[in-house]
Amino acid sequence: MSTLQFCSECNNILSPKADPARRLMLMWCRSCNAEETSQSPIVYKNDLLTDTRERAGVTQDLGLDPTLPHAIIACPKCGNEDAVFYQDQSKRKETRMILFYVCTSRSCGFVFNDPALKTVGNLDLGDSS
Repeated sequence: MSTLQFCSECNNILSPKADPARRLMLMWCRSCNAEETSQSPIVYKNDLLTDTRERAGVTQDLGLDPTLPHAIIACPKCGNEDAVFYQDQSKRKETRMILFYVCTSRSCGFVFNDPALKTVGNLDLGDSS
């Protein structure tokens, strides 16, 4: 994938511009109108074949957050019966609501899904590490 390119004259970001006469893609500066040949023929890449697995986000100190709701569910790692839970934030239409649980034990903090859930389609609903 292409990276940002900067003008050698004024150090501003270069924008892509086609030169149909020479059949080239140029990068030009909107500030000083300098032109340079592009280092890559790719302007933007939209990767449609991405992995749609649900993953837990940043979970540091979530077990200590007093604003999150608590659930009585056993932690698969330490056996603690208290966990906070939150919903996956991806909000894609093709997935159902996934709850992530975080053990409230200060020495554990393990992130897991409801053990009663199984894998559905391409969603891995097993334990998260």
